[in-house]
Amino acid sequence: MLIDVLIMLGLALAFAAVEMTLTWGVARRLRNYSIVDAVWSLGFAPIAVMYLIGRKYQPEQGILFVLMVAFWSLRLGVHLARRIASHHPHEDVRYAKLRTDWGSNADRKMFWFFQLQGALQVVLSLPFLFACSRSTDSKIPLESDWFAIGGCALWLTGLLGESLADRQLARFRADPANKGKVCQTGLWNYSRHPNYFFEWVVWVGYAVFALGSPWGWLGLIAPALMLHFLLNVTGIPMTEELSLKSKGDAYRAYQRTTSAFVPWFKKS
Repeated sequence: MLIDVLIMLGLALAFAAVEMTLTWGVARRLRNYSIVDAVWSLGFAPIAVMYLIGRKYQPEQGILFVLMVAFWSLRLGVHLARRIASHHPHEDVRYAKLRTDWGSNADRKMFWFFQLQGALQVVLSLPFLFACSRSTDSKIPLESDWFAIGGCALWLTGLLGESLADRQLARFRADPANKGKVCQTGLWNYSRHPNYFFEWVVWVGYAVFALGSPWGWLGLIAPALMLHFLLNVTGIPMTEELSLKSKGDAYRAYQRTTSAFVPWFKKS
């Protein structure tokens, strides 16, 4: 089992390295490194398929799991690709800032930054590997597999919530009258980052699904890492910094009254 896991992780790392090298080449040519966000999201689907094909057995749980990953990956990837295309040739402010900070070394450093993204992709795919490693010897039908049912329910909740949050924000931004204003409609009235929260719920769903595998507990690394990045690294901190610069006091008032992550009632 351990050797099989290491082999599959090695193949996934090789795929991610090639994927990110090609993405870096295209991004460098376009002078828009933002495209890595869309490619990163889309890349999870082939990794999940690779894990399923590489296992000796293909139980219905594994097939269902891969379909879940593929649907989520395609939705998020296409959503990000459309957003990036609508702003091209303008680069996302995060990557524009890195380009400025790194100066003449930007292309070289961005190459390794992309490779780091690929490595993170593989680490986050751990629940995929274990969910696809469940053999038919377990003899647990899907309808009686509570880990699979619970994981699927969480995944669906997260997917629907994230899709709704994305749609509500896009509709708000599309109205010229809302320029410079803070979106507080729908889910955004209860959380400053409902899209991030429901994205995390999706990953919790993946981890719960994988718990049906003997090594599935290792998949809990994925939602833990995702939570760390959302709360402390590239998610909320960077988004809040940019929002404060563009919206000023209006966003400060929003911060005082609205939960940062978990949707909750307004503070008085």
